[in-house]
Amino acid sequence: MPTLRSIETVAVELPTRRVHKWTGLTEPIGRYLLVKATDSDGRVGWGEAPALKDWGGEFGRYFGESILVADLMIRQYLAPALIGLELGNPAELHARMDALVKGYPYSKAAVEFAYYDLTGRWLNVSVSTLLGGRLRSKIPVTHSIGLLSVKEAEEEAGKVAAEGIRTIKIKIGVDPKRDIEVVRAVRGAVGDDVELCVDANEGYKTPGEAIATVRAMEKFSLKYVEQPVMGIERIAEVARAIDQPVMADESAWNAHDAIQIAERRAAQIVSIYTTKPGGLYRAMEVGAVCRAAGIICNVNGSVETGVGNLANVHLAASCPAVVLSNVVPVSTPASHQSGQIGGIYYRDDLIKEPMRLVDGAIEVPTGPGMGIEVDQAKVDQYRIAL
Repeated sequence: MPTLRSIETVAVELPTRRVHKWTGLTEPIGRYLLVKATDSDGRVGWGEAPALKDWGGEFGRYFGESILVADLMIRQYLAPALIGLELGNPAELHARMDALVKGYPYSKAAVEFAYYDLTGRWLNVSVSTLLGGRLRSKIPVTHSIGLLSVKEAEEEAGKVAAEGIRTIKIKIGVDPKRDIEVVRAVRGAVGDDVELCVDANEGYKTPGEAIATVRAMEKFSLKYVEQPVMGIERIAEVARAIDQPVMADESAWNAHDAIQIAERRAAQIVSIYTTKPGGLYRAMEVGAVCRAAGIICNVNGSVETGVGNLANVHLAASCPAVVLSNVVPVSTPASHQSGQIGGIYYRDDLIKEPMRLVDGAIEVPTGPGMGIEVDQAKVDQYRIAL
C-alpha cells in the first residue's frame, strides 16, 4: 500500500488577463500556494490554496489565510503529521489534520487535493470517481465580471455571450446607483437568452438597502442574488422581501452553516467551495446537507489556477446538489489561448493541457487523479519567493 512520502509547498503568481476585483478584496488574484505531494512509489499529486487574507466568513466567524500563513501551517504542522499515511483514506487524513490544527481550511484543502490526486493516480481512477461517481460529463460555466466600469462590463459581457457562455455573474455591492446601471447595461448587451446573476459580497450596508437595490434590478431578470449583506439572519431578511432567490456564500462555509441556513430559511441556494469547508471530502458533506434540505447549489471559488480549478470541476461533476452553472475559470495555458475571454482570468496557466469548453461548458477530464498533468516548467516559471 503506497503512503505519503513528502509534502512540499511552492508559491506562484500567474499574470492576469485584466484586474478582477470584488467588494472587500485588497490583493490580486492568482498569487497562491501550491502543494506537491509524493508517495512512496514516486507518484506526484498537486493541490492549491487560493488563500486571500481578506476573504473570510461573517463577523469574524472564519478568517482569511494568506499564502504565508498557509505555507507555515502546511510545512510546520500538517505535513509532519501526514507523512506515512496510506493513500485512499481521506477520512483519516481529515481526522489527523483536524486533531492537530483547528480551522485553516484552505491549508487543509490544498493538502487534501494533492492526496486525492495521488490516490486517483494510484488506483487509475478520476477524482470524481473517488467522490462517488460522475453525474455530469460537462460543467456549465458562469463568467464573472468584476468591479469594472459600466462600459467595460458591457463590452466584456457581449464578448463572452458571443463565445457561448450562457450565464454571467456581475459583481456589485459598491454603490446602488452604479450597480443598477451596470446590470441594465449588461442585460442590454447580451439580450434575453443569457442568464444574469449578481454578487454583492456582503457589500450593502443594510438589508433595506439591498432590498431596494434588488427591486430596482428586477426588470432585468436576475437568476439569483448572491450574499447581498453580511449575516445569515440578515440575508434571510432580504430573501423574504424579494422575488429572486438568494444565494449564501460568505455565510456558508461548512455543513453546520448549511444546517443553520436551512433552519432559518435564509437562502434558497448555497455556493459550495472546495476550499471553505477544508477540501473535497468536507465539500461533499455541505452538498449532502443542502440536498436533504432542498437547497440547490453551484460550485464557486477564488479564481484558482488550473491546479485548484481541477478540484472545482470534479466536485461539480460529482455532487448531486450542484445543479446550477458554476463560477469557475476555464483554465487555459498561453499556448492554447487565441483571444477568447469567457472564463479566462489569466494569460497563462500551470496545467499542460487546456480545459475544453464546449457550448459554454467544461468537459470533465477523464484521466486518473485530477485528470490533467501539472506543468512543472510553468510552476518553476511563475514561482515567487515568500
